[in-house]
Amino acid sequence: MPLADPSRPIVSLAIAAPLSTAAGLLLVLAYPAPAVWPLAFPAVAMALVALAGRRVWSAVLVGFLFGAAFFSVNLLFTARYLGPIPWIALSALEALLTAAFAVPIALAYRWMPRIAPGRIGRLLVLPTLVAGLWTLREQIVGSWPYGGFPWGRIGVSQVNGPFAEVASWVGMSGLSFLVVLFCAMVIESARRWRPRRPLAAVPALLVLVALLVLPQFPTTDAGSTRVGAVQGNGPAGYFDERARNAVLNAQLAASAPLFGEDMDVLLWPEGGVDSDPTSNRSTAAVLEELARRVDAPLLISAVTERGPRLYNSALVWTVDGGPLQTYDKRNPVPFGEYVPDRAFWEPFAPDLIGLIGREYTPGTASPVFDLNGVGIGLAICFDVIYDDVVWDGAAQGAEVFMFQTNNADFRGTDENLQQLAFARMRAIETGRSVVNLSTVGTSQVIAPDGSTLDELPVDVAGHMLTDVPLRTGLTPAVVIGPALKVVLGWGSLAGLVAAGGILLVRVRTTKTPVPEGTGA
Repeated sequence: MPLADPSRPIVSLAIAAPLSTAAGLLLVLAYPAPAVWPLAFPAVAMALVALAGRRVWSAVLVGFLFGAAFFSVNLLFTARYLGPIPWIALSALEALLTAAFAVPIALAYRWMPRIAPGRIGRLLVLPTLVAGLWTLREQIVGSWPYGGFPWGRIGVSQVNGPFAEVASWVGMSGLSFLVVLFCAMVIESARRWRPRRPLAAVPALLVLVALLVLPQFPTTDAGSTRVGAVQGNGPAGYFDERARNAVLNAQLAASAPLFGEDMDVLLWPEGGVDSDPTSNRSTAAVLEELARRVDAPLLISAVTERGPRLYNSALVWTVDGGPLQTYDKRNPVPFGEYVPDRAFWEPFAPDLIGLIGREYTPGTASPVFDLNGVGIGLAICFDVIYDDVVWDGAAQGAEVFMFQTNNADFRGTDENLQQLAFARMRAIETGRSVVNLSTVGTSQVIAPDGSTLDELPVDVAGHMLTDVPLRTGLTPAVVIGPALKVVLGWGSLAGLVAAGGILLVRVRTTKTPVPEGTGA
């Protein structure tokens, strides 16, 4: 029996539309809180089956349905305090970008079988191109517009599974690529499967074996540092009713049990100080007294003002004052911590835009502090979802990471657990311990292998005092990660353009009449 035309759709549009929607909803369950990581595989496979062979506009529809189903549920936490408008706007934007980048994947399914119809083309080249284009979509969504929002990456869904260690070699984008590659190979193996052709499954099996057996890249033990970390559970939300210095006082109360304990640093979360200690002398005096009580430097966070600009800052404070070192958040959240193109957007939702009165400036400082000879890598809240901040920290000498965050605006949602999944993946990816500390939880000390060393549950005040392992040495993910993203993403797009060019030349050649006298 002849094989069906591999460049045509696998299923009709009437089936593809609900199948793609179901794929998006199923993918949600792979992320916290359900965190059923195996579901990412059937979800990706269903999305690709629905998309394979589609023409442009049907690919846009199928891609939009997948993106809308996934992001509208995965990003539901954005409606917690501000209502449906931000949630709908962000979900719709992500769905539209997903729809746009569904087209290149659909074209790959239409073009490559015509150019490389053989076994290698179908079982290796086509899945590789599809996986690269999926990875490119994740990169674009994570960098544009306004810095992007790299939430919901396939690689992050695998943090609880046996494949997470692969991220230390290829980073989260590389892990996304491999998961999609495996799914695309399985689809092509199934399409070509015949009882007498069992070798069709070999490429997919090789990828699966690589995912299973590749261990975490080893980094070098460099001792430990004793970290006190305090989750004050104060009224740190944007709309929380609070008295002056209420968050500061909550942090101080939760820190009191640590007085007299031996530690190398006391860590507070993002926004743990609700006045600017660089300009408020009374706040600075409180921090200096706290540093004296714990006999250790403080790593705190506050909004600081320098001239006309505001920054979301991490600061080192000691008994002698501060800030001795400063890191400013590189990626303030658009429409959360600042409003890009405010004059354009404000007429669409003047009440909501008007609530964002402060405009944070992106920082440019190195994301590493030197605390008594120990390199401390930094990321503030959503900084953790951006590769460059963490990779720069590791490359510039971080031996441990300390992530400060404030999840108070998302109480009662899965946002804190989704962000914590990024923190755990960063530990595995860099081979470094991570102290992920929130104002309201969930806070954890995470070992270099992603396991939990200590934890504070959500919505409680408390502290952790933990001997946190230090590591040196760079993983391949940190060293080659930036280049690998270019090769996987933009290289795949170049490959698709080249495939389209080859196909166009072939079509024009076959339509050119043969001149008389040249033979058949």
